[in-house]
Amino acid sequence: MSRVRVLYLAGSGRSGSTLVTTVLGQMPGFFAAGELRYLWRRGILENRPCGCGSPVADCPLWARVRADLTDADPAGIAARLAQRLRLRGLPALLRRHRRGQPPVSGHPDDTQLARLYASIAAHALSEGGVIVDSSKLPPYGALLGSLPGIDLYVLHVVRDPRATAYSWRRRRPLDGGADDRLMSRPPVGKAALLWLVWNTATVRLWGSRDDRYLRVRYEDFVADPAGATARIARFVGATPDELPFPTPTTVRLAPTHSVAGNPSRHRTGLVDVVADTEWVTGLPIRAYAVVTGLTAVALRRFGYPLRRPAATPPAARVAADPAVSPSPATRQEG
Repeated sequence: MSRVRVLYLAGSGRSGSTLVTTVLGQMPGFFAAGELRYLWRRGILENRPCGCGSPVADCPLWARVRADLTDADPAGIAARLAQRLRLRGLPALLRRHRRGQPPVSGHPDDTQLARLYASIAAHALSEGGVIVDSSKLPPYGALLGSLPGIDLYVLHVVRDPRATAYSWRRRRPLDGGADDRLMSRPPVGKAALLWLVWNTATVRLWGSRDDRYLRVRYEDFVADPAGATARIARFVGATPDELPFPTPTTVRLAPTHSVAGNPSRHRTGLVDVVADTEWVTGLPIRAYAVVTGLTAVALRRFGYPLRRPAATPPAARVAADPAVSPSPATRQEG
């Protein structure tokens, strides 16, 4: 059997990975799977909505995949993955990587993980297609790269940490407006440290592999979504002949079968890709200073200024933001 190509979106949360995944999923040969590390608990055990709107148990695509995993133990796999990918195990993982050893120690569950990706490829893609997995956590990406049959490419999606810290503080339902459960809301200091750890780990694991690692900043993606999407497609060996952009900054979204991620994965129709810059004026001075101080060295590495950028003038913001302008399209944030 041919190896399964997986484009793994790595980095920290609230960096635009759901937007990038959903856009890529509109292209022929790409399957937007969402955060597959959560399939076992959120998808199978908790039966949360698929990107198509149906509960995972009622989704025909995931029903076919689950039929290939009948001997799996979803609760056990979910619990053991959480243990195997703990933050405190990251230093040992990086040491094993430097020594050329498998970064994550093997486990019998790995057979089921490899089978999951092979099943998705068999039921959702033609030969040579690409599974887009936005799980983000670098240890899970390292585990995927060591599985038999996985041909791993890493897309490192980075966003200004002040923006991600602000985004984490928003009260956002886990699976859309009908869900009374909220996404986690870490304090800005913790959000900054997680941003620093996961982005630094991503660079250390894959940054030297030019043929397998591509870095795209959220800010650059929303500035030229069509160009960035074409660049990503070429990175994994695809030909970007059919981009889903009626205009340079508007994307046409059909439902995907993503199993977890930001609730914006459920948006469909014509969507204006607009930079979410509310943090520029909304992040308090003290919080800005905390995040900047904790991430200063990495800010320079990724090309972000230390000073707060100037706010967009109100008139320009109205013209660029369809949430407050008379555009029929809806706004797509990071």
